[in-house]
Amino acid sequence: MTEPVSPATVDALWPEVVALIIEALNMELTLADVDPDGPLYGDGMGLDSIDMLEISLVISKRYGFQMRSDNEDNEKIFSTPRALSAHIASQRTQ
Repeated sequence: MTEPVSPATVDALWPEVVALIIEALNMELTLADVDPDGPLYGDGMGLDSIDMLEISLVISKRYGFQMRSDNEDNEKIFSTPRALSAHIASQRTQ
């Protein structure tokens, strides 16, 4: 994460990001089912490594920046919907 992002920006973005994930993965969840500070991977939203790859592609297309599998911060970036949203907010070009 390179640019500091305000908590208000992240609070406004995370529902959009979760909706994008739910749609991209055809999940049977609603926004109300998702804790913004709960885990994306495993418990929480129940995502696996293949889901993370698909999410990365969707995010890259939607927000105009490349998510990289070799980013040393990926564990932190993909830890929760809020963390992912903060990363997107700091990197997005669209």
